[in-house]
Amino acid sequence: MMKYCSLVLSLLALGTAQAQLKADTAAIGQAARLTDLEFTAAEKDSMVEGLNDNLTHYQRMHQLTIPNDLAYPFAFHPAPQGFNIPVKQASVRWNIPSNVALPANLNELAFYSIPQLASLIKNKKISSVALTTFFLDRLRQWGDTLECVITLTPELALQQAREADEAIRKGQYKGPLHGIPYGLKDLFAVKGYKTTWGSVPYKDQVIDEDAFVYTQLKKAGAVLCAKLSLGELAYADLWFGGRTRNPWNLQQGSSGSSAGSASATVAGLLPFAIGTETWGSIVSPSHTCGATGLRPTFGSVSRTGAMVLSWSLDKAGPICRSAEDAAIVFYYLKGTDGKDASAVDRAFNYTGKVNLTQLRIAYAGNYFKNLSPSAPQWGVLETLRNAGALIREVNFPDSTIYPFNIMDVVISSESAAAFDELTRSHQDDLIRRQDKNFWPNSFRVSRFVPAVEYINANRHRYRLIEALNAFTKQYDVIILPTYGGNQLAMTNLTGHPVVVFPVGFGKNGLPTSITLLGNLYDEATILAVAKAFQEATSFHTKHPEKFIR
Repeated sequence: MMKYCSLVLSLLALGTAQAQLKADTAAIGQAARLTDLEFTAAEKDSMVEGLNDNLTHYQRMHQLTIPNDLAYPFAFHPAPQGFNIPVKQASVRWNIPSNVALPANLNELAFYSIPQLASLIKNKKISSVALTTFFLDRLRQWGDTLECVITLTPELALQQAREADEAIRKGQYKGPLHGIPYGLKDLFAVKGYKTTWGSVPYKDQVIDEDAFVYTQLKKAGAVLCAKLSLGELAYADLWFGGRTRNPWNLQQGSSGSSAGSASATVAGLLPFAIGTETWGSIVSPSHTCGATGLRPTFGSVSRTGAMVLSWSLDKAGPICRSAEDAAIVFYYLKGTDGKDASAVDRAFNYTGKVNLTQLRIAYAGNYFKNLSPSAPQWGVLETLRNAGALIREVNFPDSTIYPFNIMDVVISSESAAAFDELTRSHQDDLIRRQDKNFWPNSFRVSRFVPAVEYINANRHRYRLIEALNAFTKQYDVIILPTYGGNQLAMTNLTGHPVVVFPVGFGKNGLPTSITLLGNLYDEATILAVAKAFQEATSFHTKHPEKFIR
């Protein structure tokens, strides 16, 4: 009865508010100007009743709770019509070397690869507890310096490490991630721990759920040591506790939004970490910090238990120090729990072996021409050619198939919907950045994107999907400067996979990178080519001097 009375009072209050907020022809005229429309006086007069009816519906809807994790019942899938998603998973054999020894200087463990650490664990040359303690100590030592850790999870980590050691003692070895420490971007929920989204309004939030990403890595035997920083609500590197730092230059930020994941991995605070990307959030910090980041095909990893920014753009992927490490992590990460409408079960048949002479490789000449002749990216072409690759120069289709800023319409509309309650409650005023280019203002502006324009932008997006797939399927790998043209927006909209990795240093002494673009669901090829490059070079083995000791 009390709930019924409350509802009646709410509806009465709603009726009073409605009387104050009636639409009229003057308001319609002003609104039409914001949407590139023009109506006659008679048309506006006819619209008044329907718009006020709509307003009533909106007001009633606004009486209902709509949390960030409330499902969106429409799934985005990146594959064009007629595309067959590969589902037959072959057996994958990971090359775990047998002759890895503990270093005389244990600090060198900080930069061992996942296969090297796996060898030590599997052959009982070090316990998971000892390895976990080692990385927890490094997180405590350097986490504040880099401002990359939001929550340490030592109790959970040591419990999982003990369980890993006991299973291995019994001969129940799960694979190369068994007993290996890692970190999660703090937009993935883990029961019993805060999930802050890097943002002041949510800094004490605890979600009673384990994210799919966490449960996948737990099944693989990996050990969660920390929840790592992200820019507020997955934008840039400024969060409620500071600005995550670039390990190569502590005066600069690490970029974002997977800021802590890249910074901690490159500094050797963890062997690997998990990030997410909506529009550059794996690519950008990997480029800036010198990590190897994999942005998988959209829908490859269920996002259950993760903060929603954009239902049709959010993707989870590994940030590591090598392509081989990224391949291992992705293999155990991929999959679906049936709770994310866009996630699919798909194959990842990675061997790590590739015959460069047999691959169709291209590079975007129209982007490369904007680089200086001494830019490290040119060296990528030379290295691969020396290894036998035949590389064709092509023009990456940019304005020809991307005629307007589709990305801005899509990401703005979806993110504003995901954080509708934040805007309505005025809790967005607590966010540190309040300039016109940050989320609070973006969410407000996006309230005025008509549903018609959002839907039509996605229809143009489908044209883009068809056109870009027609282009990319002519090649196995396309080499792109990481920030060339509009490709970052375009390939996020179409859901294509990329791997970004360090290829040298700029004149400022900071890492620079290259991006390999692959066909949908073909991460295996671009990772194998990245591995071939890394086997022929040593850029991925360079580490920031401050953190080597």
